[in-house]
Amino acid sequence: MKSFRRFLVFASGTLFILFLTALPVLAEEGAEPDPADSPAGLIFRWLNFIIVFGGIAYLIAKYGGSFFRGNAKEIAASIVEATAAKAEAERELNSVVTKIEHFDQDVAEMREEAQRNWAAESERLYASGQAEIEKIAHAAREELAASERAAQQQVREIAASMAVERAAALVGSRMNAEIRARMFQSFISELGKGAN
Repeated sequence: MKSFRRFLVFASGTLFILFLTALPVLAEEGAEPDPADSPAGLIFRWLNFIIVFGGIAYLIAKYGGSFFRGNAKEIAASIVEATAAKAEAERELNSVVTKIEHFDQDVAEMREEAQRNWAAESERLYASGQAEIEKIAHAAREELAASERAAQQQVREIAASMAVERAAALVGSRMNAEIRARMFQSFISELGKGAN
């Protein structure tokens, strides 16, 4: 880029100097007949053309080569970068295509794993529910057995109480004063024996 800038500065400077040298000639143009129409003018025109274009050709030959080589290097570097970027893009594309090709298989594997997990969880919940049901049933059986024992105990107590009441009533109805006095005497003698 530096060489191209130099070339532009040099070319513009040269054109400016040529313009300044041609300015006096252009100013006199209207006063005199045009010398360019003469054979010497034609020669000078061709000479001017050769000098101007020779100078331009010289500048292009001197500075243009380095400019175009630098430009060619930049273009080559851009081509190399673009080739690397294209290779990277193709690699990524191949990776994505591979992933897409395996996508259906991956989805099927995930579904199978989800179904296995669901079945295992369902089995675990069923077993846990069955264990809870068994615990509740066992507790209910135990509660019923305890209630049955308590009811039987109450029935025995009621039966014993009723038997005692019935026996007392029966003994009371059969017992007269004489039997009572003998029983009392027997009880006192038993107490006396136990005290000695």
